[in-house]
Amino acid sequence: MTTARALRGPFDYRLSEELRDCVAVGSMLVVPFGRRKVLGVVTGLAEESEVAEERLLAPLRALELGVPGDLMALAQWLADEYCSTLARALSLVLPPAATRRLSGRKRRLAPAEPVNVPVGARSQSEPELTIEQAHALADVEAALASGTFQARLLAGVTGSGKTEVYLRASAHALAQGRGVIVLVPEIALTPQTVARFTERFGDTVAVLHSRLTVAQRREQWRRLRVGEARVCVGPRSAIFAPVERLGLVVVDEEHDSSYKHEGDPRYDARLVAERRASDCGALLLLGSATPRPESVHANGGLGGAPAGERIGASDDRRPWASGTGARVLRLARRVDGRPLPSVEVLDMREHAHGLHPVTAQALAEVRATRTKAIVLLNRRGWSNFLSCRSCGNVWSCPQCDVALVLHRAGGRLACHHCGHCEPVPRRCQCGSASVARHGAGTERLAHELSRALDDGAFPVFRLDADTADAQRGADGGVGALLSSFERSPCGVLIGTQMVAKGHDFPDVALGVVLDADATLRFPDFRADERTFALLAQLAGRVGRGREGRVLVQTIAPDARSIAYAAHHDSDGFLAGELERRAVLSYPPFSSLVRIVCAAEEAARARSAAGALRDGLDGCGGSLLGPAALFKLRGKERQALVVKAPVEIRSQAIRQIGETVARVAALREHAGVAFGVDVDPQ
Repeated sequence: MTTARALRGPFDYRLSEELRDCVAVGSMLVVPFGRRKVLGVVTGLAEESEVAEERLLAPLRALELGVPGDLMALAQWLADEYCSTLARALSLVLPPAATRRLSGRKRRLAPAEPVNVPVGARSQSEPELTIEQAHALADVEAALASGTFQARLLAGVTGSGKTEVYLRASAHALAQGRGVIVLVPEIALTPQTVARFTERFGDTVAVLHSRLTVAQRREQWRRLRVGEARVCVGPRSAIFAPVERLGLVVVDEEHDSSYKHEGDPRYDARLVAERRASDCGALLLLGSATPRPESVHANGGLGGAPAGERIGASDDRRPWASGTGARVLRLARRVDGRPLPSVEVLDMREHAHGLHPVTAQALAEVRATRTKAIVLLNRRGWSNFLSCRSCGNVWSCPQCDVALVLHRAGGRLACHHCGHCEPVPRRCQCGSASVARHGAGTERLAHELSRALDDGAFPVFRLDADTADAQRGADGGVGALLSSFERSPCGVLIGTQMVAKGHDFPDVALGVVLDADATLRFPDFRADERTFALLAQLAGRVGRGREGRVLVQTIAPDARSIAYAAHHDSDGFLAGELERRAVLSYPPFSSLVRIVCAAEEAARARSAAGALRDGLDGCGGSLLGPAALFKLRGKERQALVVKAPVEIRSQAIRQIGETVARVAALREHAGVAFGVDVDPQ
């Protein structure tokens, strides 16, 4: 039952004669359930039931266009792999707003076509391939011709033409009569991908993402389901698109953490893509300039590439080739032949001002020469927090143990975790009017750079979650903002990590990263990886079509990830990172599962976490915790982490799921919410 998500089911119903010829696995039926009419999905057909026939109810009617059989199997795997229920997993593969159709009324209003604003450098015809692209494409086409599941990791520097390889591979799959799914980190931030696929393949391309209206999403889903569209482009949820005869799955920017879903089931779209490609005998093509250590290890490892070919290897030796048929394909040079931009690390330990003098001078030169710059500050808002200079009070969220962030334009303090907002205070509860503002975010940075640089002909653009939300109702949304920056002859684009994601602007001369070590201060074994990827990706936006430079401001200039990023040495960073994780037994050399117990009272959360720890003794992996997490959305939280050897991953996940279900069913743990996160990010 898709509307009874706490129920594990399945439930037996008697199939009436009039429905026998039109019902199969995946069919959607309206069925009586208690006093309600709910939507159910057929998970199996049987000749008999353990329930007496006179007690079996019959479905009321069948809906058109059910769930394809391969997606039904995928949903079952999702429920098992991520310790969820089949009902929750099925909700991911159902047609958009399927439960709204229980009334039986059919709306025939024609939905408006999605607005896709073209952004980034484009070519009206197929460009000539470089030697490296041609070699990579030949390998990909051979894999497609095999008709069996295979995996490739396309490790190419920024600007090396990975998208063109995706396009040619898609054309080859379509010529075979097979379908294509192309995943991007976030559709609003990579509109050029949609534009390029639409330019190349026309109406056979469908787009699925959450910013479409319900009617638009349903129409795009229908086009894919009936075969009118054969290529689906979208963010992580597009992996569940009903593409028939799937032949190719592309995961662009595969390093991006946004491929991990935060809701239940907490799936990783990259792993789901691998599973779906395997089930369909399709090719999985991962692409990134900064591939994850997990992907490199899974596709054969570094394998001793010669030092002189740290990022090259356009010959057939394939230093990352594995013995399993999966391999890494490398694009070591930009398609325009230009070198990667020079990177200068600026030590901020002796500078109190937000901008280093070198940075300020470089931005002034950009304005003087009427070129473009991108400035990354991975922190939105005006100020990080407010405090009282008299009593030391810090304005905090009443629902979460975090400080509120000042958003000056809205005149509010906001919690970036639960969404709580309150007006900006004029004075403290102690009576003092001396309120201090600490730190700076993108809102303040944009304001200050506008005052310093905008002379009426040098615009300053801002891209972060706040401006993205403001653009939701505008035609083209974020794509329109990026298109404005692209069309402008000069200017500065300021933003959070959104500005580093896959944009292709041919005339950016300067890139700046402020507070580059901020991500290193998180207690996360992936902190180095994320810092390296963010710096390398931002550097990749610079110097396309013209000479460029990148400035990195940091108080940790000797940090390993920053040093490797400054030298564009992805291989060196990955080798060290894999060595470190092997010693510490972190992924990919183990599997992590995090279990969070949340309750209004801290004692209840601790009790539930303790019961879980007792129940998980002997699971075959090491147990960390319970440990307290900060309060979130009014709930006190306790967390446990299971670190299991990869050889017993499935066994450990199964035992964790069974233990959580058993503990959650106990009366003493009523009111405690349990969340299981396999492969937490």
